[in-house]
Amino acid sequence: MQIANFSLATNSMREPVDTSTATAAINISHLGVHYRTQEALRDVNCIVKPGRITGIFGPNGAGKSTLMKAMLGLVPVSSGRVLYQNKPLMQQLGKVAYVPQRSQIDWTYPATVWDVVMMGRVKKTGWLRSFSAVSRQVAKNALERVGMLDYCDRPIGQLSGGQQQRVFLARALAQQADIFCFDEPLVGIDQKTQAVIFEVFHELAAANKIVLVVNHDLGESISHFDDLVLLNRELIATGSRQQVLTEDNLHQAYGGKVIYFSDAA
Repeated sequence: MQIANFSLATNSMREPVDTSTATAAINISHLGVHYRTQEALRDVNCIVKPGRITGIFGPNGAGKSTLMKAMLGLVPVSSGRVLYQNKPLMQQLGKVAYVPQRSQIDWTYPATVWDVVMMGRVKKTGWLRSFSAVSRQVAKNALERVGMLDYCDRPIGQLSGGQQQRVFLARALAQQADIFCFDEPLVGIDQKTQAVIFEVFHELAAANKIVLVVNHDLGESISHFDDLVLLNRELIATGSRQQVLTEDNLHQAYGGKVIYFSDAA
């Protein structure tokens, strides 16, 4: 038996952005991924809209991270395409800020907090150029926004999990991207960091950015998501929370009996 505790209603819900032309959204069409002989994703079709916080949900092994990595060219696709502004997203990765799972980052790398955030400016300046005063101010503002400015000289490996996640959030902000992708950003963090993360997500959505988040938790945090992509190696449902979080969809995704609670009931 699965128990999910989430809310269908929140005061901060945004009205859907008009994407009738579909040019401002990410369009995922018939996307498939195979790992050798194993099918990881099958025929996924969905639209990720700007101005919305979109969550990719599903059980362990459902292909959530695989979908995000396939979109960004980090794993090869066996079929389908991903378009942004009518062009392959792979040709526009300079518009993307991506934060991987913490478990995929080498925390022993000898870099300070400042070093990590300044890496977010490389796409703007290039590897061989020195950072401008503008880039330094952007990085400073990003660190200040997440409450980590006082830790500039601290080695990244000496921080707590929540602090590390805030630093990588600052690096993403420093990129000044149009598309923000986060893979399991809520794992192993404290409540303060979670609050900061969602505040920033809402600010990015209000600025009409694309915010895409892989998350496995069907708890209270789901109330922050405007749209959902529900997976179990194939698309179960996509749309607003109200459209996706039905008993039938959850049963298809998670199996067994799913008991859920909603303050909208």
